[in-house]
Amino acid sequence: MKKHIKIFALVAIVLLISKINIEGFTLFISENKEVISADTSQHKLSQQKLNSLYSSKELGAIVTDSLTVFRMFAPNAKEVNLHLFDKVTDTNSKDFKMYRDEDGVWEVSISEDLTNKFYGYKVSSKEDLENNIPPVLCVDPYAKAVATFTDYLNPRKSIVYNKNYDWENDKWIQRDWRELIIYEMHVRDLTSHKSSGSNFPGTYKGLVEKNTTGGINYIKSLGVNTVELLPSQEYGYMEIPFNDSLNGKFNTWNPYERNHWGYMTSNFFAPAAYYAENIGTLKKGMWLGESGEQVNQFKDMVKAFHKNNIAVVMDVVYNHLSEYEIGNLKEIDKDYYFRLDDKDNFISESYCGNDLKTERPMLRKLIIDSIIYWMKEYHVDGFRFDLGKLIDWETIEAIIREAKKINPSVVFVCEPWGGGYDPMGFSLRGWGSWNDQIRNGVKGENPFNGLGWIFGKWQGNNNPDRIKSYIRGTLINEEFGLFQEPEHSVNYLESHDGYTLGVAFARFVQYQSVEILATAAALLALAALLGNRAPPARRLLLAAILFATAL
Repeated sequence: MKKHIKIFALVAIVLLISKINIEGFTLFISENKEVISADTSQHKLSQQKLNSLYSSKELGAIVTDSLTVFRMFAPNAKEVNLHLFDKVTDTNSKDFKMYRDEDGVWEVSISEDLTNKFYGYKVSSKEDLENNIPPVLCVDPYAKAVATFTDYLNPRKSIVYNKNYDWENDKWIQRDWRELIIYEMHVRDLTSHKSSGSNFPGTYKGLVEKNTTGGINYIKSLGVNTVELLPSQEYGYMEIPFNDSLNGKFNTWNPYERNHWGYMTSNFFAPAAYYAENIGTLKKGMWLGESGEQVNQFKDMVKAFHKNNIAVVMDVVYNHLSEYEIGNLKEIDKDYYFRLDDKDNFISESYCGNDLKTERPMLRKLIIDSIIYWMKEYHVDGFRFDLGKLIDWETIEAIIREAKKINPSVVFVCEPWGGGYDPMGFSLRGWGSWNDQIRNGVKGENPFNGLGWIFGKWQGNNNPDRIKSYIRGTLINEEFGLFQEPEHSVNYLESHDGYTLGVAFARFVQYQSVEILATAAALLALAALLGNRAPPARRLLLAAILFATAL
């Protein structure tokens, strides 16, 4: 007679079984205590085991001579198959079984250069196999280019991309953080209107087109020296149909049914395909990005900005993933990649449905690999992190450490909230942060009942001394200070969130008169006193405050 004994922790029997980790296995043991066999697929790996796994192998599709290697990390998967397609519209594929190594990496090598082919992975868990649940096609988390079908489930196919590019000796822009004057912008919005004069409206190409009134020519006229691109990694373009639901989520807020800003990232290595398509309004039921041209168009854009001495910072989202689509990390290995509660439901401190578990070693590797890839492959000069506090400190420290090995002047700015509020914590680790105290203190939180200094109002702890502190950098040696170094304070009055400064003024003066805190002469004297000793970026902030106040 056989007894089934489930082992969930390493015990003395391990000493009798050389080089075999039996954690999570089911051992079949006879009455005389001989091990007959082991079922390795009985349970998910323990959290301790998952946290111990790490592989330094290059992941994704790697093309070398006449060989293409595919690797993907999914430690809890029990079966993974590669599916290859000749065309993006093909439904039939060539299928290849992948094999797992001891670190959880699945791999298959094909003796062929598969450049420009389309592919995906089908991943099955033990439960899927037992219940005959068919797997969905998953996009490669390390895909360098992606084709996307415009449906709210955003089905995608990865592209084997292996094209060369001539950078013409382009290098990163080495700029002191104290000199940064950053213009936050949306790739599509800056040239989509006919008034821009662009022949390629709403695209990477249109953004840097010569002899137009919009795009780069407009940016240069502002006097800024850095652009911050709102999220331009591949993202979920479509929302749930209006007044419809998906998995308990209802779209009651977006009749347009489009995700315009890009804060639902789906692929961390691929540029957004939509911005390479001169198609106008995004339509349902079409493929985007199948040519892969988005890769070189993004590089052309960066190179053009650099030729005009304008640095490029990317707004990146590594705290959550695109919420609605199928075929991403949720289907590859939900238990590994996401923060879950004790009922295996997604935790959502981001309010975006699924927070990434950045403290996992192989997710930390993915984030760092992504940052380094955008620096090396696209010559990006810096990054602004969305909801930075949702990313663990070990990952934050590793990101800046590894990135500075490549470009010591690389820019790192974060939104220091989401799961807490800690600009000081980021500053102590060498990061800059958005200084929302300046925004709220000077402009105010909203134009109805939260007006700031330029409207003659004081919010919270704000007073004249606080305004002086802002100009000095909101330093930690002062009351309510946030930053170790003044260049860590990214000063702003408006962003993509909330009302613009112009709207705040328009709404305010519609209902009441503006209260001037001082005469224009006194304000200009303040500029002479403080502005000339400040770096250009802070002088620009002060000038904006003075101009707004003197209106």
